[in-house]
Amino acid sequence: MRTLRDVKIGETAKIVRLNGEGALKRRIMDMGLTRGTEVYVRKVAPLGDPMELTVRGYELSVRKGDAELIEVE
Repeated sequence: MRTLRDVKIGETAKIVRLNGEGALKRRIMDMGLTRGTEVYVRKVAPLGDPMELTVRGYELSVRKGDAELIEVE
């Protein structure tokens, strides 16, 4: 299982599954991170948290813990 956390800077990945439950899963989906969406990793902070992504034409910062809940291909 490869997660969004494993994607390197400059790579694009496609979301295949969201793990997590309840409010956490809803928050991730509300950010536009849904199944089938392509995500481009722009930058990662020096300590790895947060990650800066390009999703649906806008910039988004995601915490490492949240990125580990998103399975990609």
